[in-house]
Amino acid sequence: MSDTYPIYVVDDDEAIRRSLSFLLKTSGFAVTLFDGGLPFLKEAADLPQGCVLLDVRMPDMDGLEVQRELRARGVMLPVVIMTGHGDVDMAVAAMKAGASDFIEKPFDKQSLLACIEAARKQSIAARGASARAQEAQARLNVLTDRERDVLDGLVEGLPNKSIAYDLGISPRTVEIHRANLMQKLEVKSLAEALRIAFHAGDGAEATGG
Repeated sequence: MSDTYPIYVVDDDEAIRRSLSFLLKTSGFAVTLFDGGLPFLKEAADLPQGCVLLDVRMPDMDGLEVQRELRARGVMLPVVIMTGHGDVDMAVAAMKAGASDFIEKPFDKQSLLACIEAARKQSIAARGASARAQEAQARLNVLTDRERDVLDGLVEGLPNKSIAYDLGISPRTVEIHRANLMQKLEVKSLAEALRIAFHAGDGAEATGG
């Protein structure tokens, strides 16, 4: 793990902040401390890619509210929720809202570092999938609306005749559109064309589209 990987600690408890800062800095991380959700959100969009350690119970905004606001603003920093006893339901809700993981206090050093590493790897994989989806969508953008309709039918596993019936065109016209879309996508097989469509669809799902 890079010794410059940033960790953002968001907790209203000064003792917890100081303890985590010492633990993380001695483990080789770059640490920035925030005493609540609001101060963190003011800077979140401009922060370098890193991992957020987010307390679930804070007076200004709880961790779940902060997590939801991050996603609403399109800030895709990986988040590990820090939860006390009895807050597991809130932590699970935060994970459903996009948090990477949660860890119960008091936690030991190795468990915390393992959570951070898992969140970092998950974030890298998500960014890779996002880039792949954007590339696939860019390739699909060269297609006409009718060619996209035909491709959508192929993605659903429909034969040419069914696609033709649904679109109110002849099977021969479907074949022409199919040949044109494969040429525009620069693919030699239907499987390759479908893979591009699936990758673009994965991106839409990941961004809530």
